[in-house]
Amino acid sequence: MDKVIIAENLSLAYEKDEMIIDRASFAVESGSFVFITGASGSGKSTLLKSFFGALPPVEGSLVVGGVELRGVSRSKLNLLRRHIGIVFQDYKLINEWTIDKNISLPLIINGYEKSVTENQVETLLKHVRLKHQSGKYPLELSGGEQQRVAMARALAHNPIMILADEPTGNLDDYSAQLIWNLLAGANEQLGTTIVVVTHRIPQNLGVDYKHYHIEYGSVHEVS
Repeated sequence: MDKVIIAENLSLAYEKDEMIIDRASFAVESGSFVFITGASGSGKSTLLKSFFGALPPVEGSLVVGGVELRGVSRSKLNLLRRHIGIVFQDYKLINEWTIDKNISLPLIINGYEKSVTENQVETLLKHVRLKHQSGKYPLELSGGEQQRVAMARALAHNPIMILADEPTGNLDDYSAQLIWNLLAGANEQLGTTIVVVTHRIPQNLGVDYKHYHIEYGSVHEVS
């Protein structure tokens, strides 16, 4: 199976003499579901940031979607990001835009026609059970509903991979279960690679997954 992420002796840091991830080597197979766990401050979110080029490697190699991210050009990085969906714990929605327009953002960036974009947004609003909220703005929705909008946005352009940073950390049980179901569905039905940073792996997810744990800067697989 192809590898969508390959890290070899990867080191990450915000200050050069304070390594957060230290010489980590691992791989993520295309179409897999991966959890990354670790204590608060262990580097989970830092590692996830590196996967979409928000934090470049200090040492070693990190290849994502066939692109080496150490020293990557802005144009190559932008091209890679067009194939990745990202779900943040704090949603990162544009409050001045309707939820429909928020969901359409990746489609606009990728140059989809207006009619295709509108149809995809309508389909996704139904998919995340928010069709009745169409036309509203993010701050008119609950936190759980906002995260479902963020999930729809991440799915909009049929990405090869979704990166999710504590996607259910602030949610009620209903919304959290819906997010897990959406991620599992994307993995099973579309073959989307899913990489999730979380404090707790959900029970009864219904899909096979790989589990990596971060401790003292090292990344190791949990069997």
